[in-house]
Amino acid sequence: MERVSKASHRIEAYGTVDELNAVIGTTRPADYDDLEAKLREIQNHLHVVQADFANPEPDDDDPQIEPEHVDLLEGWIDEYDEELEPLTSFILPSGGDLGSGLHYARTICRRAERRAVALAGEEEINETAVTYLNRLSDALFVFGRVANARDGVAEESPTY
Repeated sequence: MERVSKASHRIEAYGTVDELNAVIGTTRPADYDDLEAKLREIQNHLHVVQADFANPEPDDDDPQIEPEHVDLLEGWIDEYDEELEPLTSFILPSGGDLGSGLHYARTICRRAERRAVALAGEEEINETAVTYLNRLSDALFVFGRVANARDGVAEESPTY
């Protein structure tokens, strides 16, 4: 077994996904059963992303993120977008406990995506896992907005 530096792109990528998974865990149990079920499923997907990034030479039977996982996220984004007013400006990442927690998770997801892109620049990885993280950050944004809307928390735009 080859030793890998704690600062390697591989360790950074799956470590940041682990951090994301833990932060999503702090939003659970969610106050809304539909969001709770989706967050639980996402946490399981993130374990697969970690396995994807941790294993430089996966076997055919190793878990991997597949295009169907991305399609699922995109379906959820479309579903929940229908529940929201369209955005006309940027919003501050804030709100109730669930909404602000999901906005925070989104920022960690974006960092995980950047770490995965750095890893992909260094060695071959499952590009679908990178795409999954990209779409997940959008889903977490929409989920945060939905949670705030359901909680009756108004979105705030930044002042310039």
